[in-house]
Amino acid sequence: MKKILDGIKLPSDVKKLNIEQLNLLCGELRDEITEKVSETGGHLASNLGTVELTVALHYVFDSPDEPIIWDVGHQCYTHKILTGRDITGIRTEGGLSGFPKSAESEHDIFVAGHASTSISAALGIAQAKKISGDEGSVVAVVGDGACSGGMIYEAMNNAGRSGTNLVVVLNDNEMSISPNVGAMAKYLANIRSKESYFRFKDNLEHTLLKIPVIGKGIFSVLRAVKTFFKDMFYSSNTFEHFGFTYIGPVDGHNIEMLIRTLRRAQSIKKPVLVHVNTVKGRGYKPAEENPSKFHGVAPFYKENGELKKESADSFSSEFGKIVCQLAENDEKICAITAAMTDGTGLRKFSEKYKNRFFDVGIAEEHAMTFAAGLAAGGMKPVFAVYSTFLQRAYDQILHDASIEPKHVVLGIDRAGIVGGDGETHQGTFDVPVLTTIPGTVIYSPADYKELRTDLEKAFSAKGVQAVRYPRDSEKDIPEEYLADYRDFNYFKGEKDCLIITYGRLFSEAAFAAKETGASVLKLGKIFPLEQNPVDIAKKYSTVLFFEESVKNGSIAEHFGTKLSEAGFKGNYNIHCVSGFVSHMKAENAIKLHGLDRESMKTAVKEALK
Repeated sequence: MKKILDGIKLPSDVKKLNIEQLNLLCGELRDEITEKVSETGGHLASNLGTVELTVALHYVFDSPDEPIIWDVGHQCYTHKILTGRDITGIRTEGGLSGFPKSAESEHDIFVAGHASTSISAALGIAQAKKISGDEGSVVAVVGDGACSGGMIYEAMNNAGRSGTNLVVVLNDNEMSISPNVGAMAKYLANIRSKESYFRFKDNLEHTLLKIPVIGKGIFSVLRAVKTFFKDMFYSSNTFEHFGFTYIGPVDGHNIEMLIRTLRRAQSIKKPVLVHVNTVKGRGYKPAEENPSKFHGVAPFYKENGELKKESADSFSSEFGKIVCQLAENDEKICAITAAMTDGTGLRKFSEKYKNRFFDVGIAEEHAMTFAAGLAAGGMKPVFAVYSTFLQRAYDQILHDASIEPKHVVLGIDRAGIVGGDGETHQGTFDVPVLTTIPGTVIYSPADYKELRTDLEKAFSAKGVQAVRYPRDSEKDIPEEYLADYRDFNYFKGEKDCLIITYGRLFSEAAFAAKETGASVLKLGKIFPLEQNPVDIAKKYSTVLFFEESVKNGSIAEHFGTKLSEAGFKGNYNIHCVSGFVSHMKAENAIKLHGLDRESMKTAVKEALK
């Protein structure tokens, strides 16, 4: 039997279907997404929760002329399928990105990998339309989790009275903003989504305002009464206070109601917020029962949801264990995360030390200044954060934690190349960011033992102390290259060539040196640089620096400057990450950028010629 999905090549094909066919299409989309994500891994629960919403959006709006901007973007798989893309191999080398990407399709007008950006971007596009006389709508789809980010409110404050045709769809899958309060709320939502209700409302307003003298007064009284009851039933009218017309809450899995509601929002011609309630993991029982596990999931068996390969330990899990152990003996240690309790390995800490654990939501800027405040109050906070998200808190590190030094430890997770998440999530910029901030100390452990040593040093020091580590587990290191966890370690070879590196690349360097006879200088404290490693390096004719960072502002550049100042006259070659790194397995990306052991061996052999 031919699937309805087989006939969907563009969003215009969706508009040809009736309600029954649309519901069948949603079931087929869920099967397709679950099947493909089970093979490659990816974001599952969030995508299953937005199937009906995405179908309804494409049924009502005319993408790409009426663009849809996705916040974070990890819920865009249905959107990709409906706009003619095959998600087979998504997030793998040569496959689609797991996030919206303009290079893939004209229907992805704006890249999205970080939260809370959609309304700002959509407002900019809407203003551009307004200036050019285009009356088409612009849609921003934002999750309730992203609403913990302050940028959302900055954008709404600017957008509410902009007079643009902006439709913000609040995808509330946790009911954390405006909870559904039962049958009455559902009844009101159903009434408010009907065209007859809106026609009556518009006609009443128009008629009352035409009555001389008293009409405006009657209208004002009725509006105040309406607002009073809405406040009572919906708890908050925050969105209307920003100047948005509020519609909802709406059942995000009732496609007929969604279409009616979105058509109404499209017709209003000023900023509108449509509040939609959805269920993460909808239609796939394992994901519905455990949406956290299936938010970003590795390949799994579709039949039962079991992972095809059990999760190994990782630097993240070890970080969580170590911080828990250190906190046993130091009651001042506190842990902070920005909506990444499990991802950063802090689940056990959150359970064991509830009064010392703080999940601030997707609000990295606040998290950093909050940490500085804790430090000012005499505590020892560690802010565990992905490298890519730390970028958002640059000003807070500089202004709030460094000018008047506050003792804050940064646990920088996913440092270096991360793999399938691609350009928006690679941790190749934290080193250049942090090295510009006076007083910052940066450690980069090569294994779990060094991670413990570095954290112990960081908690016992002062000022901003950063410990950065990769996403994966520790790598094998030849026995003769095992380090003693000083700020640097030097392994002398018989050849006149020195490899310098740090972090997980030390494993690659050690194996390369073992096979080529090169020397290795492993940095543990990578910034600020000590003079002793420079004095060692300047004795060599060729120095090769390998680093999982972009070149500008890298440790390699800083080391090269100090080498030059020390009078080095030999050859100094930097091997770093070039530009943005696309989605592929981390090991493939490391090889592509010449940072694997084979590339190191080739570089050494070329140098020795």
